[in-house]
Amino acid sequence: MFDVGFWEFALIGIITLIIVGPERMPSIARTAGKYAGKAKHFIAKIQDDVSDEIDIDQFKKQMNDMDKESNIVEIFDETKDALNDIKHNTDQKK
Repeated sequence: MFDVGFWEFALIGIITLIIVGPERMPSIARTAGKYAGKAKHFIAKIQDDVSDEIDIDQFKKQMNDMDKESNIVEIFDETKDALNDIKHNTDQKK
């Protein structure tokens, strides 16, 4: 996303050290790290949620495609008719 290397971080650190001073630098760095970790966790959660939604949509599409290809409803109807015929034939023989 951002192309920030070692030298950019070093420059930001030096400028921050000059502006805030060495006394407040550790607490500012700690706070910045904490917020960076929270942002990273938030972005990872959003990516997981989006990928889960995409997977569900693809699964639904695949199931619909499989249903169209295999005509499951027709297979069930044919099986039900065949079982009813067998039952009817068995009842007639008794």
